[in-house]
Amino acid sequence: MIESFSSLIPPSLLSASGKVFYSGRTAFSTPSKLYLLGLNPGGAPTDHATETVGSHTRKVLSDLEEWSAYRDESWEGRPPGTHKMQMRVLHLLHRLHLEPTRTPASNLVFVRSARATGLEDRLFDLEELCWPFHQNVIEQLGVRVVLCFGKDCGQIVCEKLQAKVPVDQFVEANNRRWSTTAFTNSGKLAVVVATHPSIADWTSPATDPSPLVERVIAGIK
Repeated sequence: MIESFSSLIPPSLLSASGKVFYSGRTAFSTPSKLYLLGLNPGGAPTDHATETVGSHTRKVLSDLEEWSAYRDESWEGRPPGTHKMQMRVLHLLHRLHLEPTRTPASNLVFVRSARATGLEDRLFDLEELCWPFHQNVIEQLGVRVVLCFGKDCGQIVCEKLQAKVPVDQFVEANNRRWSTTAFTNSGKLAVVVATHPSIADWTSPATDPSPLVERVIAGIK
């Protein structure tokens, strides 16, 4: 099944610095209620010039089966799985009793940029190019909940899936009071627009959206 997904990667993006798959063959070959989506791969393209969308996809298809970028990659020179964002995503999956190697994960846009603002002038075009891949993953894997990292990604995914009805919300128990909100569409597919784990500490009870995600998964039939 992962080969059929990879065939939907736009050829025009294959030579760009970036990546599509944040989990391996197993995650993209078996049914999953949950799909993890960030906005786009982080890091300066010049620092990751050799990791193109095409080269990383070939590596996943040929070598990476029981694999997760959140568990198995070294980010910023840290031991695999110990970067703060990795630890927060792994914490959430552990709370949900899900294996990172069996949970499909990707980014809305496959092209890398150091900051989201680096995509502003072409974000619409890129999301249009990449969305057929995500739509196919959602349909073929039976995804019922799409968990979006941050509002930039979440607002776009809600629009794409016509998820407009708010059904649950978690507000951080701190002074900033950031929120994570779940929406559903007419087909009862849910989109959770979460705080971004690169900023919000999901491992802290005061800022952990995991219980909300757990409720949403349990409530989606």
